[in-house]
Amino acid sequence: MDIRSGTPSSEPSAPDLTPAPTSLRWRVSTGFAVLKGVAAIGLLLAGVFAAADRRMLAAGLVAAAILVVYALRDVIAPVRLAADLDGLTVVSGYAGRRRIDWAQVERMRVDARSRGGMRSELLEIDAGEHLFLLSRYDLNAHPADVYEELLRLRGF
Repeated sequence: MDIRSGTPSSEPSAPDLTPAPTSLRWRVSTGFAVLKGVAAIGLLLAGVFAAADRRMLAAGLVAAAILVVYALRDVIAPVRLAADLDGLTVVSGYAGRRRIDWAQVERMRVDARSRGGMRSELLEIDAGEHLFLLSRYDLNAHPADVYEELLRLRGF
């Protein structure tokens, strides 16, 4: 079966010659970062409304502070992994960045585990003395898909 558009064309369609990307970036979902901020405000308000119970107030404030710290990291360093023809840039520590040349990357793999009925996948980048683990949350994509794109970019 041949499916054609409504307008006949006398010329054959040209092959897709779009060049492969030379740089790629993966970042945390903006929506999830906003959700953390909203949840922190909710916990803060819950703690204030339960101010009569000191333990409840303390728990609410601590939980809100933890969520604010994580949400702030998502704002300060939203791009967790960037790759180009020369190498990778990975978030290191709270919000720092580390540049890794492709020659320094000893191994990349997807670590998939099932525990308690839950499946988790991590993109593992081994750069000698440094090991970087990136989850679906960090990449806003499946680690296996990111791995395949990195291999294509690297030329494997």
